[in-house]
Formats: sequence, structure tokens, C-alpha cells
Amino acid sequence: MAELSIDPQYLRTLIVKVRAVMGKEGTVAPDGASNFTDDDAPPESLQVEPGDLTREELVAELRGLSPLEQAELVALLWVGREDAEVEEWDATVERASERRETPTESYLLDHPLLAEYWLEGLTKLGYGGLVSGVEEIA
Repeated sequence: MAELSIDPQYLRTLIVKVRAVMGKEGTVAPDGASNFTDDDAPPESLQVEPGDLTREELVAELRGLSPLEQAELVALLWVGREDAEVEEWDATVERASERRETPTESYLLDHPLLAEYWLEGLTKLGYGGLVSGVEEIA
């Protein structure tokens, strides 16, 4: 099993947070000329809930991680989307650290399926799914 410096339980929480943010960002209506009174709900209804996690909060959380943890998150993305193999984990983390050209949080959050890739990577590394020790149902 590849060693993570990030606590797997923290990573599971981060996956849920990313899902929440990505879900909120996807609620903007593509048709700006729509009359919201004719719609089932105003397009922004899911984005204005008090206490919702915002993208800015997630960005701040990702920025607060160590460079190694940030590299591991990028490597986990690559493993999850099959750009790297589990057997190459250490080299993949090193490559992620060396290839940093943009802020890590920007790179990560530009991937709409980030949470799913992280979850797949976590499973491939042998840490299970969202619940520790429980296999994901396909």
C-alpha cells in the first residue's frame, strides 16, 4: 500500500467538500434570458444557502496544505484518472511536485470530476472508499 502523508479520513472529508462545491457551481442556468417565475426554481437557489461551503473556502483549505500534501493530491488525481499507476506512486508524487506551474488549488479545481478521481485513486491505493474499509459499489 502506498503511503500517504494526508490522513485518509481527512481526504474522504475533502472529497465530500469538493463534491459540494462542484455541485453548487453546476447550478447556474445556461439561458440568461429565462423568466425565473416560469422555472421550477430560480437558477441561483442552490448557491445562496447560508452556511454553504464556497469555492473560496476550499481554495483556502487547499492552499493551507503542505507542498507534499498538495503534490499527493495531484498524484491522486492522476492515479484516479489512470494517468499514473499505483506502483509508481512515489515517482508520481515527485513528478507532481516538480511540474507545478500554476497554483495547485487552481489546477485541481479545474477538473470537474476531481472528487471522483480522488475517490478512485484512494481506492486504488488500498484505502477503501468514502467509508474506511468499505468497497465502493460500482
